[in-house]
Amino acid sequence: MANLSVTVCGVELKNPLIAASGTYGFGREFNELYDIGQIGGVSTKGMTLEPRLGNPVPRIAESRGVILNAVGLQNPGVEHVIAHELPRLKSHYNGCIVANV
Repeated sequence: MANLSVTVCGVELKNPLIAASGTYGFGREFNELYDIGQIGGVSTKGMTLEPRLGNPVPRIAESRGVILNAVGLQNPGVEHVIAHELPRLKSHYNGCIVANV
C-alpha cells in the first residue's frame, strides 16, 4: 500500500484526511459506521470554555437550494470534553485529534 503520510504544521498524520469540525461531532459517533482509525486526523466539534445551549429553535431555515444554519455553537464546554468526550474518542482512535476551541 502507498505511503500517504503527511506533515502538517509539524504534526505527522498517517494520511491527509482530517474529519471536518462541526460535521463530525466528537468523532466517536462515526466509529459505528466505519473504522475511524483509518483517517489521518479528527477535528472536534467547536467548543467553548463554558457549556452553551446554543440558539433557540428554529435553528435551521430551508429554501430552494439554500440552508441557513444558526445553531449557536451548542456544546458541553471544555471540561466536559476533556473528562468525557476525549476518553471516548481515544478508546476508538489513536491518531491526531485537533481541538476546535
